[in-house]
Amino acid sequence: MLRSASIKNYGIFKRGDFKPSMHLTIRTDGGARGNPGPAGIGVVIEDEKGKVLEEHAKFLGVKTNNQAEYEAAILGLERAKHLKADSVKVFADSELLVKQASGVYKVKHENMKPLFARLKSLMLQIGHVKFEHVRREQNTHADALSNQAMDEGVRG
Repeated sequence: MLRSASIKNYGIFKRGDFKPSMHLTIRTDGGARGNPGPAGIGVVIEDEKGKVLEEHAKFLGVKTNNQAEYEAAILGLERAKHLKADSVKVFADSELLVKQASGVYKVKHENMKPLFARLKSLMLQIGHVKFEHVRREQNTHADALSNQAMDEGVRG
């Protein structure tokens, strides 16, 4: 005999109501030679199991190092949104980016505020986004891609 206390109401679901969760890991790096100078970004997107889904190396032209770091994170989040991720962990070696994205530091420079606004907008659209600071040695794949982008951009 079933006791009513053990029965829980889970509701009735129609086909299409359930949306599976997709978690992605994004590793980003941005750099500029000269600061400002020729800049490039590297972005690596991985699934939950660590399988690389995408990697991007993009030359930005002349930018500051901080602008490049933001552009890398923005590209990563744009791709995560396109892939329909609803949970993202971003690893970056820029402490400034991580602390500003996490709300620990304020964005003071006027030229960074539009980039910060784009970043925050993407974070809200995705839902759950967490930033974590890593040392450069722990970010070698993204670092190599950003250097590749700068090398190719300088060569033209």
